Amino acid sequence: MTETGTSQESAAGEDRKPVVDPSHERARQRIARGVDHGEMVTVVGRCTVEYDGRATSTLGPGERLLILKPDGTALVHTDEGHQPVNWQPPGSTHEVEVVDGRLYIESHRTGPDEELQVTFEEIQHVTRVDVTDPEDLSLSGTEADLRERVLANPDLIEPRFEPRSTERQTPAGAVDIYGEDEAGRAVVVELKRRRVGPDAVGQLDRYVQALARDLHADRKIRGILVAPSATDRAQQLLAQKGHEFVALEPEPSDS
Repeated sequence: MTETGTSQESAAGEDRKPVVDPSHERARQRIARGVDHGEMVTVVGRCTVEYDGRATSTLGPGERLLILKPDGTALVHTDEGHQPVNWQPPGSTHEVEVVDGRLYIESHRTGPDEELQVTFEEIQHVTRVDVTDPEDLSLSGTEADLRERVLANPDLIEPRFEPRSTERQTPAGAVDIYGEDEAGRAVVVELKRRRVGPDAVGQLDRYVQALARDLHADRKIRGILVAPSATDRAQQLLAQKGHEFVALEPEPSDS
């Protein structure tokens, strides 16, 4: 393993360490990264919970555990019983922001339209856990492998795709690969080493929107999500937002 690879793994491990009594902004950053990377995220703290959808409900301030799963599931637990006091099903998308000294985590889904909002006034504990099976990881490779494969053969994205830079910075984060298509349109490529869900689509869309603001032009910007596969809900969201999907493994198959 290269020194760069070792340092990247070390940084990733450091970023996944549980944080105790974090500031609201630090918690927001940790939660958002976990969601974007398809990890399981847990948040413990004093919060209120509001649900609006098939019915409407509100839970007043209390100490609760919020679990965000890679498939979009959101679960709110108290210190009693095994059933969540509120929840959102798989396929939901999560947004995290800090407003007026409070941390807001909103979980949305459509069909039917539902929204779960958990507002933390105090945060005691945040964790990020990569729950991927190690055997799956060894089979699927890494996002670095996927990036190198695309850079070595850009036509895997589409004919005459031209990469211009990697890790291009935007206000929403670093774009994995930035380039241009045959027509000269800007292309944002987001790489994932495993099956993706709605959260990956949301991440790609944030990058496209941030880059559009950065360029300050009417230039067309395309978003392409690259991964081995995508859930049905992710495919639907890509179509709704006008983005595209390319199925690609980090490493070529032996067949």
